[in-house]
Amino acid sequence: MRIHRLPPETVNRIAAGEVVERPASAIKELVENALDAGARQIEVQVEGGGLSRILVADDGFGLSPEELLLAVERHATSKLLPDDAGDYDLLRIATLGFRGEALPSIGSVARLSITSRAKGAADAFALRVDGGAMGQVSPAAFPGPHGARVEVRDLFYATPARLKFMKSERAEAMAIAEEIKRQAMAHEAVSFSLEIDGRKVLRLPAEPAGDVGRLARLSAIMGREFSDNALLIDHVREGVRLSGYAGLPTLNRGNAAHQYLFVNGRPVRDRLLQGALRGAYADFLARDRHPLTALFLELDPAQVDVNVHPAKAEVRFRDPALVRGLIVGGLRHALAGAGHRASTTVAADALQGLRPGMVPAPAYRPGPSAAGFSSWSGGGWGQALAQAIPGLSATSARHEPVHEPSPQGYGFGEGDAATALAPDLVDYPLGAARAQVHETYIVAQTRDGVVIVDQHAAHERLVYEKMKAEMAVGAVARQALLIPEVVELDPAEAERIVARAEELAALGLVIEPFGIGAVLVRETPALLGTTDAAGLVRDIADDLAETDQALALKERLAEVCSTMACHGSVRAGRRLTGPEMNALLRQMEATPHSGQCNHGRPTYVELKLADIERLFGRR
Repeated sequence: MRIHRLPPETVNRIAAGEVVERPASAIKELVENALDAGARQIEVQVEGGGLSRILVADDGFGLSPEELLLAVERHATSKLLPDDAGDYDLLRIATLGFRGEALPSIGSVARLSITSRAKGAADAFALRVDGGAMGQVSPAAFPGPHGARVEVRDLFYATPARLKFMKSERAEAMAIAEEIKRQAMAHEAVSFSLEIDGRKVLRLPAEPAGDVGRLARLSAIMGREFSDNALLIDHVREGVRLSGYAGLPTLNRGNAAHQYLFVNGRPVRDRLLQGALRGAYADFLARDRHPLTALFLELDPAQVDVNVHPAKAEVRFRDPALVRGLIVGGLRHALAGAGHRASTTVAADALQGLRPGMVPAPAYRPGPSAAGFSSWSGGGWGQALAQAIPGLSATSARHEPVHEPSPQGYGFGEGDAATALAPDLVDYPLGAARAQVHETYIVAQTRDGVVIVDQHAAHERLVYEKMKAEMAVGAVARQALLIPEVVELDPAEAERIVARAEELAALGLVIEPFGIGAVLVRETPALLGTTDAAGLVRDIADDLAETDQALALKERLAEVCSTMACHGSVRAGRRLTGPEMNALLRQMEATPHSGQCNHGRPTYVELKLADIERLFGRR
């Protein structure tokens, strides 16, 4: 069979299969064209899930009659300019679009109509393309002083087989709304509106450029609770800037749908973000819970390749380790700065549960029961660390003689009560301890509300943080294997692991190469006890392939520390004195991340006096 050229119509339809995967893809391309044209107002209308009709109108620079003809030609664009030598640099892309494929691809599979008035021009012009057949440029009416209106009807009518792969109209409409939201997050100074089947579903006015405007836009899209519980991120490392907002660990979801990454204003989906978030929040969330984040990376266009796929949703970084380290470091710094803060949704859920007739679903999955942990009687590292606060490592209440409560009913005597009720303590963030309820919860009074603390969860976090600090001081203790274990891997996997041998040794795992496609394990972390060395190495190999980080070992060590902290912390059922309760509160205020336990559940709930008064009709 002889080689021959394909006709332009066929070439455009092949490209359309990559560029225009579904209606949301077409809208993404059209909105990006509007943003590149300097639009400050973008309106999108959709009918029939985008398959019947799409309209994208903007107030950008517009197109002249000559540019209209070029705009629907394949690989014709205004976004790439040659240098003095006449070369086009594809490694310095400063615009959202640049390939010149979107409009000809859409025109080859749909009925495309473009109406535009160039900025400063008196007349407007229109051009139609039906299934790849181009019409003539003709004068047309245009409502605004300048801009463009791109209308797409009967998407994929020229390739009916593609219609069989479309989802329901509702599913396609939801994908379109999600795409508009992503574009709106990245460009807070641009107003967006979305109308689906005649119903206005999204109206986002322009916000001031900067952090305040960005948070307002994120709040409008991700919800008010996100803005109330978001931590500002702003870090720069080696010319790469990370900004945006990350939610507190106690504000989490069951999937990663609310995690967004933008690179130079471009919404992208990248596995790097997933691995970085997993590493940054590893100490605070269970594996099946996910934080809410919106992160923005700004770097030299030469440091990122956006020409990976025609859809431009994937990027490649020249230095992925730098980017991942910046994300993890920036998030951890922000989380540490939050101190003992927990999300406001914790108090909102508690107040909702107190309202008559309301029985809300639990906001947090139950973890190991306190009773189960309080039966643990072994010694070890965790119990020694429990001495961080005097008195909290004492024997559980089930082994103590039960004392009669004091006349005041607070669980401690008058002398202790006088100490706990010191006037200045209510001015502390977590207030002054007033009572212990069910020998499990500490009730404290602040100047404007009430704080309820789960004593076991709170002390568990304190012990865990101390263990982490001690691990950071020196290398992890190791235990030598009596018989070194040989682990066979794919040659590429073995090479990746051996390249990280020094890093793994610092974590207590000593390996060395053992021929082609195999490694020899000589020592493992002592914290893990008897462990499946081969399984651990294979998990690390998977992590290195996916995220370029040995997360499996770090997470196993963190899990052991977490379990030991659970065993070594004060139990539910342990009766505390007033000074002990106040000591716990002060230690929480001084310890980062003490607002949530090691499983992502809150350690305390704060109820404002105004909210309590509303419950009783006082307001």
